[in-house]
Amino acid sequence: MSPKTMKLLAKPMLFAAALIWGTSFFIMKNALDVIPVFFLLAVRFTAGAVLLALVCWKKWKDFTPDYLWRGAVIGGFLFLAYSVQTFGLALTTPSKNAFLTAVYCVIVPFLTWAVVKTRPDRYNIAAALLCVTGVGLVSLTGELTVNTGDLLTLCCALFYASHIVAVAKVSPGRDITLLTVFQFAFAALYAWVCGACTETFPASALTDPAVLLPMVYLCVMATTVALLFQNVGQVWSDPASASVILSLESVFGVASSVIFYGDEVTAQLLAGFALIFVAVVCSETKFSFLKRRA
Repeated sequence: MSPKTMKLLAKPMLFAAALIWGTSFFIMKNALDVIPVFFLLAVRFTAGAVLLALVCWKKWKDFTPDYLWRGAVIGGFLFLAYSVQTFGLALTTPSKNAFLTAVYCVIVPFLTWAVVKTRPDRYNIAAALLCVTGVGLVSLTGELTVNTGDLLTLCCALFYASHIVAVAKVSPGRDITLLTVFQFAFAALYAWVCGACTETFPASALTDPAVLLPMVYLCVMATTVALLFQNVGQVWSDPASASVILSLESVFGVASSVIFYGDEVTAQLLAGFALIFVAVVCSETKFSFLKRRA
């Protein structure tokens, strides 16, 4: 396709990726009722690695042995992020899980400061304050306590931020799609090992259409297709627009959870969601779109 066509398709691809990931929260919640966390992730990452390896088969000529340790490192962070998020999802609502996960966008600048000594700017600090306020509104109960699921989800946001910083450190000079294959493969390996040590795999579950269809969606759409859409969309669009569109994942997560899962949405919850969303936009774009319009 021509560059002009790719630029036209880029933002719809990013929008589709955000929509796919947003709807995956309540779908994964249903799958967790039958399949334990580690085995669910093992199946998902194994399928993702195989499918992505087939899709990018022409890139295998660029393989070098260092892809292995690089994939092992970022695969480890990805496994930790998804594991903690999935355990958190089992103990909170899909809508809260979706929005609290988005906090990673605000954590990244501060983690980057700690790792590569790049100081956050005033927009990052403002985003952090907005985000903390929003998280409080979303997570705190009437007794000013935070439930375990919300706390785990916040921990997963930290691991997602660590994963982003790790990818930035180990990916330069390497094909990102091929590196992602090894990332998925090692994440699957870690999940299979943890599952074998701590869980019992319900083999009969994969023959149940009520479980099999959600797993196919998670493996094919939420892992392989969405990742490809994200990669292509980010290449052919500006970073500010891409980050705003991808942050809609949390909005779609709430909407799908309310429509399909019956989550209750209160005024306090909506206010918290709004503050977290503004914090993400502030951190990712620094409101550059308003400056251009002015």
